[in-house]
This record gives sequence, C-alpha cells and structure tokens, in this order.
Amino acid sequence: MLSVAAVVVAFVLLLILSSVKILREYQRAVVFLFGRFQAVKGPGIFILVPVIQQMVRIDLRTVVMAVPPQDVISRDNVSVKVNAVIYFRVIDPEKAVIQVENAHEATSQLAQTTLRSVLGRHELDEMLGARDKLNQDIQLILDQHTDAWGIKVANVEIKQVDLDEGMIRAIAKQAEAERQRRAKVINAEGELQASEKLMQAAQTLMQQPQSIQLRYLQTLVEVAGDRTSTVVFPLPLDLIEPLLAKARPRE
Repeated sequence: MLSVAAVVVAFVLLLILSSVKILREYQRAVVFLFGRFQAVKGPGIFILVPVIQQMVRIDLRTVVMAVPPQDVISRDNVSVKVNAVIYFRVIDPEKAVIQVENAHEATSQLAQTTLRSVLGRHELDEMLGARDKLNQDIQLILDQHTDAWGIKVANVEIKQVDLDEGMIRAIAKQAEAERQRRAKVINAEGELQASEKLMQAAQTLMQQPQSIQLRYLQTLVEVAGDRTSTVVFPLPLDLIEPLLAKARPRE
C-alpha cells in the first residue's frame, strides 16, 4: 500500500511540476485549449493543464536575417548580384502562430522576392548611389505584407552589389571620362574669367592714358632685366601716327 501511495504522490508531483511553465521577459506562450486558441501568456510563471492545454513558445527579440545573394537585372539591363540583411521581430504572437506555418521562413522568402522586384525597377546608378531610398522602399513593402503574420520589419540594409569584370571596367572608363569632362569645363571657365579680367584692365587703361605710359615703362624695365642680347623698344602709337600720316601719298 505504501509503495502504491508513493507512486501516486510522485505522479501527482510530476504532473504539477510539468504543469508549471516559466517564460522569460522576451518570451510569450500561445495557449490552445482542446486545439482552439485561448490566450497569450507570459512572461513569468503560469499553470498549463497537461493534455487539455498546449502551448507554442514565441521569441519576441529582434531577428537578424541575411538574405542570400539574388540575381537582379536592373532597368538598364545590367545583371548584378545583390545581398541584404533584414531586421524584424514578432509583435503579435497569436498571428505569428496561427496565420503562418513558419514565420521566419516566410519572411525570408518574401524578402528575397521583394529584393529582386524592387531593385529590378531601378537603374544601376540608383542601386549604387541611392541605397537609403531603396532600403526604405523594400522595408515598407515587407512591413505591409508581414503585418498579417504579426511581424514588424524594422529595417532593411542592402549589403553589397556585385558586378562582373566587364561592367567594372566600363564604370571605370565612364568615371575617367567624367573627370576629364570636368577638368575641361573648369579650364574653360578659368579662360573665360581671365579674358573678362583682361578686357576690364584694357578698358581701364584706355580711360587713363597716363596708365598706358606707366605700363610701357614697366614693360621696358622687365625686358631689360632679362638675360638676353636683344632689347625691344615698343613705341606708342600716338608718336608714330603723325609720321605715318605725313608719309601717306595725297590723293
């Protein structure tokens, strides 16, 4: 009799211990009563009646999921490989259990198809230079679709855009051509500014004849200072014109 009672007591204690559930702060339990949804419990301690009640444990922490490299053809017909990383978490445990079989796998597959779809509508330059906008567009689309699964997509980051060797060389040539174009434009702008300054200086000298004489003397000093055997003495036109007028034959 004592052995039977001990077995019964041990069974009851084991049953009670198995009924006690403890969940951490970041965990929730979706409880079913005879297969029907009953409640979401946790965190902390609660009693789960064996056989009658079942539970599915859900983690509410943010999940970092890497999206495998995807073959994408851009709008300008450039083939690239793009990989990304998404950050999401469960905000509604009931939906994450009832509405989808495997929330993590479903989110991963949706992220892959969305990545190809969104990037395929943009050109290569946008993929390389406008990642913030593309990240936001992908995040909004994923968040809208995963809302029915009780999942919140917090962020999407495009990690790398891989190009083939031929495209890399073409981009390098394009960048070199762009640098040469800018250099020519800057040089032309400098020539234009210099010509405008020379024109302003010429107009100022024409208004002040004394300034022309001073410039003439300064030029002579500069020529005489050079180490050369030839010295050029320019003559003002106002001295030469009377002589030229006398030398012209009269009509």
